[in-house]
Amino acid sequence: MHPYRSHHCAALTTREVGQEVKLSGWLHRKRDHGQLLFIDLRDHYGLTQIVVDPDSPHFAAATALRSESVITVVGKVVKRSPETINSRLTTGEIEVQMTGLTVQSESDPLPLPVAGDAEFPEDIRLRYRYLDLRRERLHRNIVLRSAVIASLRKRMIDQGFMEFQTPILTSSSPEGARDYLVPSRVHPGKFYALPQAPQQFKQLLMVAGFDKYFQIAPCFRDEDGRADRSPGEFYQLDFEMSFVTQDDVFAAIEPVLHGVFSEFGGGKTVSPYPFIRIPYDESMMVYGSDKPDLRNPLRIAEVSDCFAGSDFAVFAGIVAKGGTVRAIAAPKAGERPRSFFDKLNDWARGEGAAGLGYLVLESDTTAKGPIAKFLSPERIAAIAKATHAKTGDAVFFVADTKILAAAKFAGLVRRKLGEEMELIESGCYKFCWVVDFPMYELNEDTGQIEFSHNPFSMPQGGLAALESQEPLTIKAFQYDIVCNGYELSSGAIRNHLPEIMFKAFALAGYSPEQVEERFGGMLGAFKFGAPPHGGSAPGIDRIVMLLADEPNIREVVAFPMNQKAEDLLMQAPSPIDPLRLRELHLKLNLPAQKT
Repeated sequence: MHPYRSHHCAALTTREVGQEVKLSGWLHRKRDHGQLLFIDLRDHYGLTQIVVDPDSPHFAAATALRSESVITVVGKVVKRSPETINSRLTTGEIEVQMTGLTVQSESDPLPLPVAGDAEFPEDIRLRYRYLDLRRERLHRNIVLRSAVIASLRKRMIDQGFMEFQTPILTSSSPEGARDYLVPSRVHPGKFYALPQAPQQFKQLLMVAGFDKYFQIAPCFRDEDGRADRSPGEFYQLDFEMSFVTQDDVFAAIEPVLHGVFSEFGGGKTVSPYPFIRIPYDESMMVYGSDKPDLRNPLRIAEVSDCFAGSDFAVFAGIVAKGGTVRAIAAPKAGERPRSFFDKLNDWARGEGAAGLGYLVLESDTTAKGPIAKFLSPERIAAIAKATHAKTGDAVFFVADTKILAAAKFAGLVRRKLGEEMELIESGCYKFCWVVDFPMYELNEDTGQIEFSHNPFSMPQGGLAALESQEPLTIKAFQYDIVCNGYELSSGAIRNHLPEIMFKAFALAGYSPEQVEERFGGMLGAFKFGAPPHGGSAPGIDRIVMLLADEPNIREVVAFPMNQKAEDLLMQAPSPIDPLRLRELHLKLNLPAQKT
């Protein structure tokens, strides 16, 4: 017999009754019933109940063992009596009567228990992540992650994509976040950067003549963590294709995502493909977000004209200054108590707004509420028409002189109303593409024109658009794929022509010399014949987070950092020995310590 096991801990059924078996695993839980000791033995696959008789020579040793000690058990498989069958376990019809016990490794007292579902502070969980990973939910999430990646890989290969690995040590690139820099020992004063994405390399693979590339790619960004974004590093399904249009890219990835979400979605419905496409401007207007959650039925309407020149001076003044008023109709919210509206008003103030104006329709032309008295029947009728509101509905308003700020806050109101009124559809994954992103945006702090998305995207209209249009009016062949309000992927048809690249970067303030210095490798390659190409990169972590129905991305990453980008398990980042710093030609210039 094998020195550690003949079966794993989820393998035994009534077919093995009467057999002598050997199992190894962790002591998950003990239950002393006086005349018998029961041990739940756990390994990667599941649980088996072990029974130890009081007259067994191993009874005392087994009783003394702490939870999470690693043991090997020899015993006979017996059938449980009908009243003791555990239907929740695959091994619930049998148990193993211990005849032999070997302690492989004793456990110290645990800083957090593995058995049970009790919640513990994040710092404890991350510091002892190897224990946290033994817990059923987290263990299941990491197994799911492995299965999802395997499925993604197979589906891409089945479509003719080839998997390549791109460099980890590379040069800095303007991807929209800070780079992690790596000092060079042999080139004093120079630094590598960890890739924010394999952007340039995958484009160079297309220039090199490889038609379809993909990679489960690690990416590194020095940015703050959020519930849906890991600080430091993350993984994406990076892919690129040659001689393709935007439609071709969509047609390639939609069946992959639909298939994976159908395979691992636990029976939830998945949007059929082709997924719907929403222009960026429409998405910001109707949903108040460039990652709309289509499970929420509420829509935002433009109602500035309804307030222009009205007696409601606050909104009329904002409209007169070129601002906007947005409205969201909440069905039958007029039946809610006053406390519902007060709670929303308090929430709006907590978000930095002055409050949240509203009215409740009493008919097509009459309404009640704080704003209603300032509006004529004609204006109320116009608001009802614009928002498709009916008698008994409430209409909530957002106004701001800054159009983008109004759009974003209206999006927050839409989401809040959907949650508070329990309107969010459950049991589904709703996909869409957001398309036609602006090529540029205005940095409100500096007043400078900047790339709004991906600097390597092809502008719609090509060089003619760059030369003849105002930069902020230029759209790009850029797109995001969104699921249930989460952006899973950004992508684009790439700019593969040097003359267009120079002009595009010039509008963002880059001189030709700067473009040559920073992107000379790719520019040089484009001068030797580059195919039209494009791609995208769905985020692995977010895909698994959605499939696992987890609210925080750290629950689907084996060894995540905390929100301060600290690895509490490995104690990173950590100080470096002065000798190493000298070897790297570095001196520290640390901020003064606060007293």
